Formats: sequence, C-alpha cells, structure tokens
Amino acid sequence: MKKSIFTMLIFLSFISTQLFAQQKPNVTSEDSLNNNLSKSATTIGGYGNAFYQRNSRTQTSTLDLERFVLFTGHKFNDKISFFSELEVEDAKVSGGESGGEVAVEQAYLKFNLNANQYIVAGLFLPRIGILNENHLPNTFNGNERNYVETYIIPSTWRELGVGLYGNLNNLPINYSVGLVNGLSSEMFAHGSGIREGRFEGRNATGNNLAITAALQFYQGDFKAQVSGYYGGTVGVSKRKADSLGLQSGTFGTPVGIGEADVQYAHGGFSARVLGTIVSIPDADKINRAYANNTPKTEYGAYAEVGYDLMYLMGKPKDKQLVVFVREEKLNMNASVPSNGVTDGTLNQNYVVAGLTYLPIRNVAIKGDVRIAHTGNQNPNLVINPNPVAQPYQQNYNLVNLGVALSF
Repeated sequence: MKKSIFTMLIFLSFISTQLFAQQKPNVTSEDSLNNNLSKSATTIGGYGNAFYQRNSRTQTSTLDLERFVLFTGHKFNDKISFFSELEVEDAKVSGGESGGEVAVEQAYLKFNLNANQYIVAGLFLPRIGILNENHLPNTFNGNERNYVETYIIPSTWRELGVGLYGNLNNLPINYSVGLVNGLSSEMFAHGSGIREGRFEGRNATGNNLAITAALQFYQGDFKAQVSGYYGGTVGVSKRKADSLGLQSGTFGTPVGIGEADVQYAHGGFSARVLGTIVSIPDADKINRAYANNTPKTEYGAYAEVGYDLMYLMGKPKDKQLVVFVREEKLNMNASVPSNGVTDGTLNQNYVVAGLTYLPIRNVAIKGDVRIAHTGNQNPNLVINPNPVAQPYQQNYNLVNLGVALSF
C-alpha cells in the first residue's frame, strides 16, 4: 500500500483533535423512542437511498433504489419499549430472479433498568465499528457504505441474543456486552469473507454462541471506541462436526474480530479513522470441510476528513455542504492457510471524494467518485473463462449521484 493519501489522512486525523468535527446525529422516530421522548405510544419512521452509478471497468451505468427501511416502535411504558425495522433492498424481489431482499433488520425489546443501564433482547445490531449501529444513509459521506465496514465488519450485522448497555457514573465512558448466536463457517464465501456466514435471525444455530463487547470514551466532541467479537462457527451436532474434522461446541472453530475507531467534531471540520482485523485460526479445517477458500486473516482500515463549506457562509441553520475525501484499504485474504489460494483482487484500495449536501438534517443529496485499485487476478481461480471476456482491470473508477433520507 502506498503511503500517499492514506498515511496523510491518518496523520491529519490524529493531530487535529482540536480542529476536526463530525456531523451531528439526525433526529428520527427511532431516536425519539430510544431517548424516551416520543409523543405517542407507537412511532413510525424509516430511511432509504437511491443512486446512479457509472462503472468505468464495465462501461455500464445502473440506477438502483438500494434500500428502503420502515421502522416501527412501541412504548409499553417508561421501562419497556419495542424496536423493529423491515428492509427491502433493490426495490423488489421476484421469484427466479437474482437480487433484491426482504429482511427484518431488527426486532428487539428494550428494558430500561435505571438511568444508566438497559438490556435489549431479540434481533439487534451489536456495537462494533461505526457503521453497524449508525448506518442511516444521510449520516455518512458517499452514496455507498464504506467497504471496510461492509466486508471486513459485515454491516449491517444483526443476530439474535441479549445485550447490556450502560455508562459509568461521573465518567465519560459507555460500555456494551452481548451474547448472540454464532456464525456458520459452511457459508463463508470467497470474495465476501464471513459476511454470508451471518444468520440474521433466520434459523440460527444455538449450539455455537458469540460474545461481543465495546467500550467508548467521549469527551466533548471527541469519541474513541474499541470493540470486539469472538464466537464459534460450527453449530451442527458433535457427530457431524467430528466427521467434518471441525470442532463444535460453544466457541468451536472460532472467529475473532478486533476493532478501534476515533471520531472528533468541531466547527466545520470532520475526521474519523477506523481499523479492524479478523482472525480465523482454523481456516485450514474449514477449507478441508467446505472447500470455500476461507482465509486465516482479513484486515481493513480507512481514514476520512471533511469540511462543511456552509461555515464559510455563516453556517445557515440545519444546512450542510460537506466536501470530503476518504481512503480505504482492505484485504480479504491477508493470510491464507496451506490449502487456500491467494486472490490478488481481494487486496483492495479505494480513494473516495465528493460532496454531501443536506438542505435539512434528514435529507442528503450526494455526489462522489471512487477510484479503485486491486491486486492482480490469480489465473488459478479463473474457471471456464469466457472467450470474449476483457482482461482484468486492476484500476477503475465509479461515479455516483444519489439521494438519501431518514425520518
């Protein structure tokens, strides 16, 4: 990886903690219910985004209603509330056609224990990284979510379980810990890592479990977080696991994830940095059982800086015009076991730059360019190549124009 922009962004983000700022979180129906401020017992909200994309590698353009999510919540009393989201991706799902998805993104009960602690139970999003919990499309720059928190941390990541959230009295520290179902190593896929191994509330195995935890420090506009995940990936019976040469049990054939991020906010400037690593120590056993080319290690990092140009014009109320640049580095096969095959195309760099205009806090109009670079293609992974296929391009760009909203 060249030092260039990525090194510069990391340097700027850490030395500028007295200057840089991030956008304020948007007020939605879910926020109101979560903060016990909703005016009615049942609340409805949601979010969505659509964009145009031009791909220089394929010389094609697409238009997509990427997702629309409907939020429904209910406050039973001051102690107990219910939160749910129903998501439709790519506008529709048709039988026999690929693409599109209808899914429950969250469905959980929240129990307020006291002013500093609460418990969630059901299908919820563990606190890991920045995007998983805070993924409204009008709160991040760029039309598409960053790749690091899409593939290395497979956001939006929800599982069934229970979680405890709280803060320490008189200290600027939040914490969370959760117990959820584990992953399925059988579903790990070359090119998307552990992402397809999520159950997302559908017939999850209960023999293997996972622990998640996060610790946040905040002081003024500054926030730093460390978070992690450790869980088993084999939920089948011991007899079947033995026949596959895999370790079953609560944390058998484990996956471990570590993550750290920093965000800071002040005036019109913004900055955020995130780094994460995934460890799969028994990748060789998974490959022997399922032949899915699982890596031993994946990693990803990004740094982003931005400035709200409205501050140069006296900062009109609720309006923002953010110019930003972000560099991302991820490798979905940073190390592979002896029975794995390295794929250079999974070693990726992205530079993303653009504008985000918010005429009001809950609506965004976006334009961005993504400049992509990958490693070379491994010919051993090209099976039955199309005789008219173009040579693989390691460098290409994506131009995106779109809109996003939340309410």
